[in-house]
Amino acid sequence: MTEKLYIAGPECFYRNGTKMLGAMRAYAESLGFSVTLPNDYQAKECNNDPRTMADDIFKNCVISMADSTSIICDLECFRGPGIDGGSAYELGMAYATGVRCYGYTRDKREMKWKYQDAVLENGILHDRNGRVLSWPELPFSPDIIGSTKIPEGDFKDCLHLLMTDLEEERKSGIMHTHAAVKNEAEGTGRKIYLCGPERYDRDAREKYAAMEKICIRYGFSPEFPAVIKTGDKEDPYRESRITLLRNADLIRKCDYVLVNLNDFYGYEPESDTSFECGYAFAAGKKMFGYMDKAGKMIDRVPNLGKSSGYRDANGCNVENFDYPLNLMFASSVDILEGNFETAVAAADQRTENADYFGKPSWEDITGRRCRA
Repeated sequence: MTEKLYIAGPECFYRNGTKMLGAMRAYAESLGFSVTLPNDYQAKECNNDPRTMADDIFKNCVISMADSTSIICDLECFRGPGIDGGSAYELGMAYATGVRCYGYTRDKREMKWKYQDAVLENGILHDRNGRVLSWPELPFSPDIIGSTKIPEGDFKDCLHLLMTDLEEERKSGIMHTHAAVKNEAEGTGRKIYLCGPERYDRDAREKYAAMEKICIRYGFSPEFPAVIKTGDKEDPYRESRITLLRNADLIRKCDYVLVNLNDFYGYEPESDTSFECGYAFAAGKKMFGYMDKAGKMIDRVPNLGKSSGYRDANGCNVENFDYPLNLMFASSVDILEGNFETAVAAADQRTENADYFGKPSWEDITGRRCRA
């Protein structure tokens, strides 16, 4: 077997996460897989710059992803009813590069069951911020559903499903790829994809209209994500796949991606937003992000302090890399503090300087372009 497996998930933040990941690796290797893990990189103790450490870990993840043929991701809830944002980012990279995407969960119930703070108004579920509850008929966001094969069970269940699929591929002789579009669709000017959770707001149309005016004022031509039809009586899984393909195509056609990285459910960005960040990075797009508050993550996410290793209420480690978010985002996206217009203005200034981009690209790190 020549399959190279990338194992993703929030285990690296768990107290016994290293042992858990080690057990997964050992089991997969016993079945003939070559395995890489996000925590394979061991930060040098002599390096006192936490941001440099984070950037080096990110580069290791990107290089590992570039050499992988399959990914298995733990999709359990993390700091809220959504999944770990960094894991969603990794699935986005994997999908963009033609890697087989698999994920597992022990709770495949629809989001309307998992989101405990939902409020019923006129027969429609809303979240705590008054938005119509996004993707209530799905267990995960549309991009995750559309890109990833998800059995209910644990890592071994998912690995066995992958092995069965590989056997069937060998029998049929069909080359497998998840990549939706080719590089020819890349943009050639100042088209910008506005990536964020606004797609699920009640007033999404009005917000997008206002955002479009701001973009045009600064010389950008904006594109907006597709929105899955909340509560649609048609098949939401089919709708998710259509939504994913449309958004992937839009990202390819744009030159830049502007990302709203504010918390969505819990203390993580919205899952489709996280996935599309990873996809855009692997597709070679320059990304700008913005947050209302962009202070250190250890100050933003409630935790028990230094003596506990910055553990949150569930015992998960909160990253301490002097960044506002998971290193997947922070090491690939220029994150600005402020609102949408502030971010557009900053993006305009920086794109005027052809030599300016503070973050390395997929090609910078891997030495090659996206395989898709």
